[in-house]
Amino acid sequence: ACLVWILIGVQGKIIVLVDALSQRLVPDELWELVEPLIPQAGERPQGGGRAPADARKVFTAIVYVLTSGCAWRWLPPSFGVKVPTAHRWFLRWTEAGLWARIHRGCSTSWAVKADRLVPGRGGCRRGAGEKGGAMTGPNPVDRGKPGSKLHVLTDRGGLPLATGISAANTPDGFAVKPLVNAIPAIRAHRGPRRRKPGKLHGDKAYNSAERRVWLQRRGIVPRLARIGIETSQKLGRHRWVVERSIAWLAGYRRLTIRYERRADAFKGFLALAAALTCFKKLKQAK
Repeated sequence: ACLVWILIGVQGKIIVLVDALSQRLVPDELWELVEPLIPQAGERPQGGGRAPADARKVFTAIVYVLTSGCAWRWLPPSFGVKVPTAHRWFLRWTEAGLWARIHRGCSTSWAVKADRLVPGRGGCRRGAGEKGGAMTGPNPVDRGKPGSKLHVLTDRGGLPLATGISAANTPDGFAVKPLVNAIPAIRAHRGPRRRKPGKLHGDKAYNSAERRVWLQRRGIVPRLARIGIETSQKLGRHRWVVERSIAWLAGYRRLTIRYERRADAFKGFLALAAALTCFKKLKQAK
């Protein structure tokens, strides 16, 4: 009888710990933003079938994989969802564009400092044994190993407003236009929502005459460092903002090494990490 009591006690502690971890990964305020955005499971024309999995448990399991960086097969069963179920719903929601909608919802729920934006990039290499996958290329700073490059556009407070991925050997400047076009309508402290920044800061890798003209035509003042004109002594004056944001995203261990062959799946993890970062930082500021 004593042994049974000890087992029950241990199981009770495990359940309590799992509930606390789930609440920390997906608090109620975050779930209130996410739940309306999740697409409803369609009914089978012939009827019947299994009941859909609990959406919050599945979402919590996905956030755990993103945060811990563990392989899908090592997902703890204590979250109440099986590994194939969590992975299948992750791919379904990726194809439905859920992660971009969550990122847009988290970044536009509160007013942010969108008058000045800074683009930046980070890198990740392919996992051991992985030799394929879209949007991968030889990494020029890692002995030509296949990898991907993360592109992030932040406001002057460091909140990631737009993200993207490319092959590791893609020039940084190619990401300027897609990132600027992906800026959502940001809630301002006063007046209507902002759909474009007043200035765009970037280092010399983003500078070109064509991009300067493109930004000016959209009413954005380009603050891009020019080779041979701007000194490198003030390189970190604005760059540290986006470098800190990339460090925040690197805290989600699934982004440090790319294990996903599918580019949309890896991009979905990046968008979800940016959404969680916006939620946490804006919640602290609020």
